[in-house]
Amino acid sequence: MKKDEGMDVLGVEWNRVKEPFIYIYKEKCIGCGYCVNICLGRCYKIENKKAKIISLDKCLECSACWYICPVNAIDFNYPPGGKGFKTNYG
Repeated sequence: MKKDEGMDVLGVEWNRVKEPFIYIYKEKCIGCGYCVNICLGRCYKIENKKAKIISLDKCLECSACWYICPVNAIDFNYPPGGKGFKTNYG
């Protein structure tokens, strides 16, 4: 699969974000994998028993990872205006 393949599904227009807007506090992370399981964009993986961000290119900015983390190891800041995605539905 090519890098951008599948990015234009269901009328979604993606605007890539270069600066990170999600931060993982490695010292707090317990490697539970909740963020990996809940992330629809598949932005996370567990590496060396800690969560690691793979890429934010497909992040839906839903902040589910931030909400589900049991130890508050994820800091989520919405990207500046004009970033992220928009759909045909608003």
